[in-house]
Amino acid sequence: CVRQYQPPVSLFSCAKQFIAYERRFPTCHLIPMFVDSDVISEETSEDRSFHRIERRCKLDVDAPRLLKRIAGVDYVYFIQKNSLNHRERTLHIESHNETFSNRVIIRELCCYSVHPENEEWTCFEQSASLDIKSFFGFESTVEKIAMKQYASSIKKGKEIIEYYLRELEEEGITCVPRWSPCPPSHTKPMVPVVIPALPITPTITIEAPPESMNEIQVCKEGSSPLGSLNDALVASPDDKLDADYIKRYLGDLTPLQESCLIRLRCWLQETHKGKIPKDEHILRFLRARDFNIDKAREILCQSLTWRKQHQVDYLLDTWSSPHVLHDYYTGGWHHHDKDGRPLYILRLGHMDTKGLVRALGEESLLRHVLSINEEGLRRCEENTKVFGRPISCWTCLVDLEGLNMRHLWRPGVKALLRIIEVVEANYPETLGRLLILRAPRVFPVLWTLVSPFIDENTRKKFLIYAGNDYQGPGGLVDYIDKEIIPDFLGGECMCEVPEGGLVPKSLYRTAEELENDEIRLWTETIYQSASIFKGAPHELLIEIIDASSVITWDFDVCKGDVIFNIYHSKRAPQPPRKDPLATHGITSPAGNNMQLIDKSWLLGQDYSMVESPLTCKEGESVQGSHVTRWPGFYILQWKFHSMPACATTNLPRVDDVLATLQVSSHKCKVMYYTEVLGSEDFRGSMTSLESSHSGFSQLSAATTSSSQSQSNSMISR
Repeated sequence: CVRQYQPPVSLFSCAKQFIAYERRFPTCHLIPMFVDSDVISEETSEDRSFHRIERRCKLDVDAPRLLKRIAGVDYVYFIQKNSLNHRERTLHIESHNETFSNRVIIRELCCYSVHPENEEWTCFEQSASLDIKSFFGFESTVEKIAMKQYASSIKKGKEIIEYYLRELEEEGITCVPRWSPCPPSHTKPMVPVVIPALPITPTITIEAPPESMNEIQVCKEGSSPLGSLNDALVASPDDKLDADYIKRYLGDLTPLQESCLIRLRCWLQETHKGKIPKDEHILRFLRARDFNIDKAREILCQSLTWRKQHQVDYLLDTWSSPHVLHDYYTGGWHHHDKDGRPLYILRLGHMDTKGLVRALGEESLLRHVLSINEEGLRRCEENTKVFGRPISCWTCLVDLEGLNMRHLWRPGVKALLRIIEVVEANYPETLGRLLILRAPRVFPVLWTLVSPFIDENTRKKFLIYAGNDYQGPGGLVDYIDKEIIPDFLGGECMCEVPEGGLVPKSLYRTAEELENDEIRLWTETIYQSASIFKGAPHELLIEIIDASSVITWDFDVCKGDVIFNIYHSKRAPQPPRKDPLATHGITSPAGNNMQLIDKSWLLGQDYSMVESPLTCKEGESVQGSHVTRWPGFYILQWKFHSMPACATTNLPRVDDVLATLQVSSHKCKVMYYTEVLGSEDFRGSMTSLESSHSGFSQLSAATTSSSQSQSNSMISR
């Protein structure tokens, strides 16, 4: 399979200092493996604005002698084509291997350019691929060699820059004037190529991911494979990630990890129309799946759909914790640990879990825990600014003093497992460290129940102390400054976390009251879900009275691939046919299926297509609009296109029993919201919303109780 590599954009402030790229040929002593190079062809345009040179580079790859002997070569040859455009002030470099090209295909595309807004800045962009078809049974070894060589070239890059800067300064070269066309009679020879750019090694070695990844197109349609840095950097600083930005706000990532982040981010930009999560959030999902793009993309898309459906982005602004939580929920934020991570303290042993569940219900507790996680994300952003280094997770301190068998009450454990499941699925890699203190003898029983639901990477972050072990070396003082250790743990800092206690039975609610409240909480959404089966599309009827109306929609493809169509009919369809599963006595847990277009109807006679079909892949978020030309009945249709992808998680689920009811494997799922507007000057399309009059495009910081305001806020993200 083809391994893809897409590094971040490198932006350098060169301030009248330039790199003589061509001076590195025919060889460069700073790159020991670069033995020699020969010019194959060279051409220069008549006005000398364009210069292309093609070389054959000889490399002494650092590989085991046995492997070289088996392969029958001592050196590896690459073909490198450099195209310098003085007029556009760019240098494009294309490279591919000549040796073993029938077994291994290595390609690299690089672009150096002057920043359009500041001529003293240099931009560098690169993409590469590695395709190992066969190599005498040593395919994995070749991948490892490529990774090692690439890491070495990255490390050497700064040293090479500094060397050429000093050399140019010694020769008095401080600037490179803009190119201007020479008069026809002018015969002055070309000046040696000097371009403000980060030098790259002539070795084209690619770091290979540990898992197979689908090729992701990262360039805009119609652009060159390298893409245009000018458009990207002028449009918005967030269009493409800069290497310095990654290091400052996201941390030290390997070249492979940077590549995975950028490619997943580009995919989200293409499929979610610019409404994508923050880079820190994307990175958490990649880390949770060891930077396997396919797996990270699947769980991230599921989480984004979940956040949109339940409007989690606005939870901190809309959720008001009941008073019983303020008094009896024994948890709260308390300063930060030695690494600058926000510190959350939970006195679980003092919490009346049975009383809270009986007074609030499972879903209210879940909402409260989600608000804690949302607050944690916000505190991480704030601490990143305060401490000047990336902080993407928090530390949790759990005090188990007082934990006993009453905490193992079955409904309470069920609620805990439900909370763990939702948090694990939607807040991966947000827990930096979990300190469990004063664990009693009953703790192993609780741990046996909950540990299977916790991801292995998360379990590795648990530190468990029994009795007073946390007070000695290797204990609490290793992770938290002594002056902020809470008083109830032997410190001197007053902690405002509630002490808890038993919830009065007078606050208990009946099972019926809790059930009604939980249904309201968890179904409180403007979105609807629908199942789409092979041969049974889901269709939605919209009656239009005013011909100048606008039908707008926002839907997410939660499972499988679908085809989206819009039809118009002058007459109303017959009463809809229900979900085919219902005829077999099975209720689909994924949502309803509605069919409106009768099989006897003829396309072009009984109804007509008003937009071209739109194919939507699993995980895509689609917003669009259609300006109606005629009154009548419009039908939005989601049709089955391909098999759904397989799940990637190995963790058990509380709702596994429900999953077994999904007997049909030929099923897709969508979550949608539609709205009819009356704006005559609305501008939009099947895949975009452009009108400032549309409810879909309004920007809002918070939601209100009305579904219209909720829609405006959520979709503007």
